[in-house]
Amino acid sequence: MTIPFIDLKRFEPDFLDRWIEKIRELSVNTRFMGGPEIEQLEKSLAQDCGVSHAIGCANGTDALQLALRAAGVGPGDVVLLPDFTFWATFEAIVNVGARPVTVDVSPDDLQLDFDLFVRAVEEHKARFAMVVHLYGWGSARLAQLRQFCKEKKVTLVEDGAQAYGVSYQGRSIYQDAEISTISFYPAKVFGAAGDAGAVLTSNPEFAARIRSMANHGRSDHYSYQYVGWNSRIDTLQAAYLNLVHEHLDRRLESRRNAAAFYREKLSDCNSFRCATPPDGYVENGYLNVLVFEPGKRADAEQTLKDNGIGFGIVYPGAMSDQEASGPVIAGRAGGDVARDMASRVLSLPLFAYMTEDELEQVVSVVQNKLG
Repeated sequence: MTIPFIDLKRFEPDFLDRWIEKIRELSVNTRFMGGPEIEQLEKSLAQDCGVSHAIGCANGTDALQLALRAAGVGPGDVVLLPDFTFWATFEAIVNVGARPVTVDVSPDDLQLDFDLFVRAVEEHKARFAMVVHLYGWGSARLAQLRQFCKEKKVTLVEDGAQAYGVSYQGRSIYQDAEISTISFYPAKVFGAAGDAGAVLTSNPEFAARIRSMANHGRSDHYSYQYVGWNSRIDTLQAAYLNLVHEHLDRRLESRRNAAAFYREKLSDCNSFRCATPPDGYVENGYLNVLVFEPGKRADAEQTLKDNGIGFGIVYPGAMSDQEASGPVIAGRAGGDVARDMASRVLSLPLFAYMTEDELEQVVSVVQNKLG
């Protein structure tokens, strides 16, 4: 049996029928922008994430740019970010006119290296930073990071594209963030039927600014207080997400169980380690992450291909090594760990409602041929 890296077609029994009926209802009434579906979604997001304000937008990358601009980031400002992340984190900084400085990651939790970050803040006199919660968990030193930024008056934007459903120290990982973002790209644990995103905050000034900028900077229909752009979430995406939300707890449980199964069964292999969320986290099961011994990953890739097992490499390169970063990057703190991890990480299939047979087959191939 062939097992894909991700399968988005594992719907609940009544899901597609309800979605088709919802499309019919919205189409008959031509309700495509605004309205109760978006209001319901934003209310659910705020409640789930423990924040006062949730503002839907067109996609996760726009969410980052809205958050940065709401925080006051503009042309010439230095913004620190992890060297190991998705390109959208880097490009969002450049697209608001700011200057990115990359900071290496810890080899233990694969998240931003706090000690290097502290030094980079001082060296670059940074007033803004982004942290990314990768792989369905976050930094072991997140509380320290937040406290440090508060003391040094560094505005910290938290990229939570991969973190919906993650809890940290008993609370949603978003709850204690000054401002954070979500991506609803279909492959996420809480995925839409296309592109969509959201910005979360309990700061009313940030929220008002974000909502305005996502709608052309409006203060009224034909009055404008900011130069914004069109980043409105559409009603179809909100409606789809509202349907998914009804099943989200079960989907998260399925993903977490699969992630725990991999860690239990693959804990004794010699050619790799199975990355584990730091203490204090409940993961969302977004990704399994294997960190291979140097030089071992290429053979693993071929073996998985030969046995019909899908896999992903998230991510295959550091931000500071990308061709496009050269002309715009303002500095880097470390980078060797990010580069090293990029050559060694590999993720096994993990998605909602994987069957026991599928999980057993993946584990059997990995234990017998890669362990």
